Amino acid sequence: MSVFKRQGQTVYSYDFQLSGRRFTGGTGASNRREAKEIEAAAKAKAKADIEAERSAQGGPLTIASSAVRYFEEVGKHHAASRTTLKNLVRLQDYFGDDKRLDEITDDDVAKLVAWRRAQTVKGRRKIADPEHKGKTIPAPLISPATVNRSTVEVLQKLFNRARIFWSRSFPREPKWSQHLLPETSERVREVRAGEEDALEEAIRADYRPLVEFARASGLRMTECLLRKKQVDLVAGRIRTIGKGGKPIDHPITSEMRAILMAEMANPTDFVFTYAAARAKREEKGQKGHAKGARLPITPSGLKTLWRRSKRPRDDGPSLPADLRFHDLRHDFATKLLRETRNLKLVQRALHHSKIETTTRYAHVLDEEVAAGMEAASKSRKKSRSAGGCAQ
Repeated sequence: MSVFKRQGQTVYSYDFQLSGRRFTGGTGASNRREAKEIEAAAKAKAKADIEAERSAQGGPLTIASSAVRYFEEVGKHHAASRTTLKNLVRLQDYFGDDKRLDEITDDDVAKLVAWRRAQTVKGRRKIADPEHKGKTIPAPLISPATVNRSTVEVLQKLFNRARIFWSRSFPREPKWSQHLLPETSERVREVRAGEEDALEEAIRADYRPLVEFARASGLRMTECLLRKKQVDLVAGRIRTIGKGGKPIDHPITSEMRAILMAEMANPTDFVFTYAAARAKREEKGQKGHAKGARLPITPSGLKTLWRRSKRPRDDGPSLPADLRFHDLRHDFATKLLRETRNLKLVQRALHHSKIETTTRYAHVLDEEVAAGMEAASKSRKKSRSAGGCAQ
């Protein structure tokens, strides 16, 4: 995919061909990365239109037609629908639009995995060094988990949907479990003593309420980026969409309520916003804004802010290099379990479908077991000592 700026223009345009047809248009974005995402969406829509015509003519179930149908029926309702769309487009680009699902074999999937695992984070050769401002380091390869989530699992979902809901059969369906790469167990990281000040001082003031809300709620990043209509302060509930398109009904605590009430005073449809650092002129297809205008915080903006907050500073603490935004959820879970000693309650608070997922926090209970055993041991020694004195 490629995007470009026309002469005299400050925003990017796109121009591509599909099935002998040419598609051109403006993205309205001055940032190349954002423009490429808009082009990808335009390309996906163009493919959808073409495949809809083919389906109407009784064509076979191809990668393109199944991807379009899956996204319309399921994918667009995911909390991270943009990521779902990217993964589907990636499969289309790799296999080609006309590749039939019933022609995909284990050999095809093995080659897909090998191709994907050779790629680097964000497709770059270099990335910014989080520890040294202005310097770069070689971009690492994407993790096995990313390979699994973005290729094998996505393709398997297409097959499952086609088999269960579209009455298709696949005599040569790949053996999915054999293609999944081994993954390291997810690390459980708490906010340690002494890191509280860094969390407060290293984060920009307009992003700080969101970080505090994440710590207080235990919600995932995408679940925290709420619209006001998803918040019911009267009923004390948050209703949003979680991982895998699962509906979430989350209670509002007094700490969360205070944060929400302060943030919902902003004049947008979103709860958490940031102040624009500079003014932006209105362009074709994209609204402008004044300096200081409140704009909704996005996942990409939050990730950038988090990464920059880890850089060493002369005027205060930085975020620990190994602290991820998702670790705020781990911190919430471990502290809740330590307080309640109720694994089932933590499962409900985190909206885990299976208790097995929640057991990663069971080490907290192990600490309680060790402390209990130590107390029992001291009690026995005390009892034996008292018995000896009585004699």
